Amino acid sequence: MDQIQQVVVVGGGVMGAGIAELLASKRFETTILEKDPQAAEQAKRSVVHSLDRKLAKWGITEAEKKIILSNLHFSTDPSVLKDADFVIESVDEDIQIKKEIYHLCDQKCRPEVVFASNTSTLSLTEIAAMTQHPDKVIGLHFVYPVPTIPVVEVVRGLKTSDQTVNIVRKLLPEWGLSAVEVFESPGFVTTRMIVLMINEATNILMEGVATVEEIDRAMKLGYQFHAGPFEMADRFGLDSVLAALEQLFREFGEAKFRPAPLLKKMVRAKQLGVKTGEGFFRYDQEGIRMSEGEGSVS
Repeated sequence: MDQIQQVVVVGGGVMGAGIAELLASKRFETTILEKDPQAAEQAKRSVVHSLDRKLAKWGITEAEKKIILSNLHFSTDPSVLKDADFVIESVDEDIQIKKEIYHLCDQKCRPEVVFASNTSTLSLTEIAAMTQHPDKVIGLHFVYPVPTIPVVEVVRGLKTSDQTVNIVRKLLPEWGLSAVEVFESPGFVTTRMIVLMINEATNILMEGVATVEEIDRAMKLGYQFHAGPFEMADRFGLDSVLAALEQLFREFGEAKFRPAPLLKKMVRAKQLGVKTGEGFFRYDQEGIRMSEGEGSVS
């Protein structure tokens, strides 16, 4: 694996699309592999929208946008894995779904290909045990929004080889990323801290201390966050935030990880954030947040 050129990102949700955009911007041939044409089209719209926002803010040029999109491909055909030099799995935090993905990778990928999981709460060692090549599995936990946050948590599983770690160490600077090496632990550093903040913000909202907009504004202006806790939750997906909290609560058994009742209520109502058009805020079909007063839960 001296030269990695073709990367396949399995899963084109918020994180997967962001990862793919980042790699394509670094001139890597990148393919998002999705389960059906609708999901693939949604992933494409997500990337194009992200690039258009950067273009509008003079963050990139029209030529750079074209180059990125020329390096980016979308597919529902698992055979694209045959040409992959590196695979990044970024599907839902569902152990059964991941098991199916790694079984597919075993069937389609060359034996030397590294599998990187973007899991945030599941055991990397357990994930690695699903494949015939556990030494080739490593954790790469990206931080939202991926194209603009230059850090990734690198997690070594019980059987991750030195060769696999060295391949990743060589790649990350080429992707413009700094590595934070963490021990295998549910939530690692970033997820464990951010879901606690979102959960506490939801409790504050339930207590009537402040509105959704005011809580987000306080954190953005007070601590220079690029987005407030509720906007972040909507981007992550409230179902993903809830799943992370529940997994942390199961693992640690500490009351601080107990999900806020309002969060659970919203997930039951399918108010999941950007993906459904409504969460703590409302969004149009392109994922653009509507103006204040147009349907936040405040």
